Amino acid sequence: MRILVVGAGATGGYFGGRLAQAGRDVTFLVRERRLKQLQDTGLVLQTPQGTVTLRPPLTLASQLHDPFDLIILTVKSFGLEQAMDDIAPAVGPETLILPILNGMRHIDTLRRRFGQDRVIGGLCKINATLGPDGEVVQMTPLHQIYYGALDGHNDARLHRVDTALRDCGMDTIFTDNILSELWEKWLLLSTLGAVTCLARGNTQQVLTSPGGEALLQGLFSEILATISADGYQPRPAVTAKIYALLSNPGTRMTSSMYRDLRQGHDVESEQVIGDLLLRAARNSVSTPLLNAVNVNLQVYVQGRKA
Repeated sequence: MRILVVGAGATGGYFGGRLAQAGRDVTFLVRERRLKQLQDTGLVLQTPQGTVTLRPPLTLASQLHDPFDLIILTVKSFGLEQAMDDIAPAVGPETLILPILNGMRHIDTLRRRFGQDRVIGGLCKINATLGPDGEVVQMTPLHQIYYGALDGHNDARLHRVDTALRDCGMDTIFTDNILSELWEKWLLLSTLGAVTCLARGNTQQVLTSPGGEALLQGLFSEILATISADGYQPRPAVTAKIYALLSNPGTRMTSSMYRDLRQGHDVESEQVIGDLLLRAARNSVSTPLLNAVNVNLQVYVQGRKA
């Protein structure tokens, strides 16, 4: 199976790197700056088990001509439009697209562009970042990738994807309920992003501040009510586990959106928070705390553009 990994940041670099390390036929689609960096240093994975340097095939969008069997999208949500233009020459009649993006809006966007049959569901769980020299740093042993048909019917095409991704030094979860997993990942990341960005601190700092636990609980409740009104069928045991993780005062958690904000980077506010507000409005769900988070983030975005 020919696999194109779009992006070689922390997510794409790690999971694509594991596939390349296992001998899969993987090519990375990157920008010119990242291309030069990887040509100079190789793709470096720093993991709890050690450091490995890989030299997988690299390509620019202008060099794409032939279709791939599987395209794994790992760009930030605000880079999706450009990424769709970039991968268009690589999408053939049998190509499957596996997006690993935050939120849910990207699914409809990709389906409108490439067709419903080509887009499958996917998400990952990993604590990773890029180091100062472009190396991929896996900060904890967590490295899970979930995938499956969005309609729950995993046909022969999906089983071929599973065969390609399995046994590559990462935890793979091939599921017939990927939609629930996607809703629940959004519940986790949006609550975490909302509370850390609004409070400008990690969850331990929030929970040990007066009113902090009430803020976390209020945001979690608003988001859960929003996604439930928009199609999520709650799994109480799962949502309770998510809240327990977020509300543990002994754990310092931050979100990628908060880390991007702290570094002055662009943030996925529209895709992670703004889209929730749109869904809340169309389902008449009251979300005053989430609205406060959104205003806070929009002021930040305006400041970056000034």
